[in-house]
Amino acid sequence: MLTVEDINSYYGKAHILHDLSLSVAKGDVLALLGRNGAGKTTTLKSIMQLLPPETGKVQLKEQDITGTPTHRVSKLGLGYVPEERRIFTDLTIEENLEVGRQPERSGVPYWTREILFDLFPNLAERRSNLGKALSGGEQQMLTIARTLMGNPEVLLLDEPSEGIAPVIVEQMVLTIQRIKDEGVTILLSEQNLHFAKLVANRAIIIEGGLKRFDGTMEELNADPDIREAYLSV
Repeated sequence: MLTVEDINSYYGKAHILHDLSLSVAKGDVLALLGRNGAGKTTTLKSIMQLLPPETGKVQLKEQDITGTPTHRVSKLGLGYVPEERRIFTDLTIEENLEVGRQPERSGVPYWTREILFDLFPNLAERRSNLGKALSGGEQQMLTIARTLMGNPEVLLLDEPSEGIAPVIVEQMVLTIQRIKDEGVTILLSEQNLHFAKLVANRAIIIEGGLKRFDGTMEELNADPDIREAYLSV
């Protein structure tokens, strides 16, 4: 569904990602793990073509999207939920969702407002509230819901558990599981290994923009040396 081949990405002259490769099969949830500054967000931005790689290739459903404008990548079926959320604070929840609406596409889950309100009951209760009245966790939910309004086949989630209350984290686990059950492929970046274990079946660890581990969650659980070397604080 999504393939990244030997990408090298830079911020100015700073070389951030070094020959990074990964692949996510249809229906999988792949966790991109690593400490702060490891290159996780840069990886997602490079896939989304917000920071196009200098070399290498990104493919969506075997179509090369490297260098394609981000708005066109979105229309091809790639959804992105940034860590900063970036909701429209002076619009209501319902209005924020309408901003993300795209036409129904064949073979892809079609998300309506009512389906999303069922998925996010907190948002349903406050559908007429302005974005600036929401908690951090509710803003995170709204950002995911707005992205789903674009009917993506692949969803990129940047640190979905970061900065939200534990009760919302529990809801987020159930939400990601349900999104996966609807047939959406998910790549998420995370520092929270416990959270990643609850939602992902595979993991990649990066450090200094280099891939250090690529395997199943079971394999990662069985390798304390890897966890200690690249994930411990």
